[in-house]
Amino acid sequence: MRSTGSETEAAVPAEAVTPLIRGIAVLRRLTEADGVSSLSGLERSTGLARSTVDRITATLARRGYVRLDGRDAVLAPRLMELGNAYLAALRLPRLLDAHADALADELDESVSLAVGDRDGIRFIHQATRRRAMSLSFRIGDLLPAERTAPGPLFATEWGEPEWAWWHERRTADPEDRGFPAVPARSRPLDTDSREEVRLPTVGDDFERRTAEAREAGWALDDQLIEPGLVAIALPVREAGRIACVVSVVSHTSRHTAADLRDTVLPRLRTAVAAMERELREAPPAEPVAPSGLAVWTGASKQELGREFIESLARGLTVITAFGEGRAQLTLTDVAQATGLARATARRALITLEHLGYVTARDRFFRLTPRVLGLGFPPLSRTSLAEIAAPHLTELSQRLHDSVSLAVLAGDEIQYTCRVSISRIMSVNVSVGTRLPAYATSLGRVMLADLPEPQLPERLPAFTPRTVTDPGRLRAVLDRVREEGYALVDEEWEQGLRAIAVPVRERGGRVVAAVNVAMHSSRRTAEECVAEVLPPLRATAERIEGDLRVAGRFRRVPSA
Repeated sequence: MRSTGSETEAAVPAEAVTPLIRGIAVLRRLTEADGVSSLSGLERSTGLARSTVDRITATLARRGYVRLDGRDAVLAPRLMELGNAYLAALRLPRLLDAHADALADELDESVSLAVGDRDGIRFIHQATRRRAMSLSFRIGDLLPAERTAPGPLFATEWGEPEWAWWHERRTADPEDRGFPAVPARSRPLDTDSREEVRLPTVGDDFERRTAEAREAGWALDDQLIEPGLVAIALPVREAGRIACVVSVVSHTSRHTAADLRDTVLPRLRTAVAAMERELREAPPAEPVAPSGLAVWTGASKQELGREFIESLARGLTVITAFGEGRAQLTLTDVAQATGLARATARRALITLEHLGYVTARDRFFRLTPRVLGLGFPPLSRTSLAEIAAPHLTELSQRLHDSVSLAVLAGDEIQYTCRVSISRIMSVNVSVGTRLPAYATSLGRVMLADLPEPQLPERLPAFTPRTVTDPGRLRAVLDRVREEGYALVDEEWEQGLRAIAVPVRERGGRVVAAVNVAMHSSRRTAEECVAEVLPPLRATAERIEGDLRVAGRFRRVPSA
């Protein structure tokens, strides 16, 4: 077997599902391309025939994992449900994220949680500080163990096979090209022979650092990733084993490595003690069996015919069988959870094990951190505006009207995404524009969700139809809350009619609103309710569906 940080070459099992192997290769290439690639680019990077790439991307698009935009394939937020399955099964983010966030607030430094992934580490949570010099690593990013603070701590639990794997990878990939999230290492050239000079390089002292970490119980990263980046790490243990490693990351303009050790380590120990107590006292997760997931694959096969690769769809579905309270499953468990035949589930598990996405021990299968490498890093930075944009475009093209997304900012709304149409008479606002919430459809659906809506002391009239009486406005908001939409007819500007619905996050709280705006001559108020409201609500539901997936283990920024 030959390995690098990102690839594994081994004999393919006879029962492996080739379309699943190819489909995952496409997802990996899209991830390495930061989420978007032309179809011809995928053809070149995967070595697959163009017809095969077309069928794979059509299948992934049908599942909602990619979006086809002209000649490009773009990763879609729903793909994060694969990584979510791993994070839910792991339980660590749900139990420890709040502790990491509190530590970041206390220290005013970035804090990361990482797990070991073979001879690398992979992030499962990032609490970053917004500065000119800030941490750019994302959830799911894979780093070589020897160039990090957590790496030596994980290596204290390695045996001979793991060290052999590490040495082999270092030989096969001396510049860390298999780790796109970090700058590549380079070797100097002899100016006369133009051959590489064998000098000590980053990571050559990894075994010594591991021995020091075993003795000290903590580890430092003194600019191993890149100049200026320093970090200190401490393991979080559960049942005597390292469950994850928490790191405090800073810049040399704020701390030297020694200073970080002296000032941060005591508070880091306190935080880790609280995390370990959380793990000890947490009740066992209640398993929630997913509904049968194989039904849609059959329907899609009938709909798309030859262009739909059912074995690829079914193989990816197997990953989503895992989750909270379902960290380890038998073959029977997987078949029952997905609705797949045992033989189909077995072949998918064999394939995923070959690719490194599941491990098997005795009769039980578990997901590995490598699942996070399927799209999670680029998608983990996706904003609500980016999630909404393709859905707004689709609605605008259907209705031939301008469509907008806005968030509430005090007693105003702020536009965060907008799709305009070209007309002689059209609604002219841009992203970033702020308007009074009380006089707009977008504002009213968001104000209606608040127990005590924040209203200006004065409610100026912008047209003769603007509602300016506080009592009457509260009655309007009550009606909006009851009906689930707001129609504003020439209250902000004469001739402007708009209808809006809320966008809710996982907990049901309204976080934004979507509206369709038009000149009053295009539709009557009654026609807006009859013709525009149903597709507008359907659009909001699709945005909410993507937001639920994207926001399960991270806060989704509005823009």
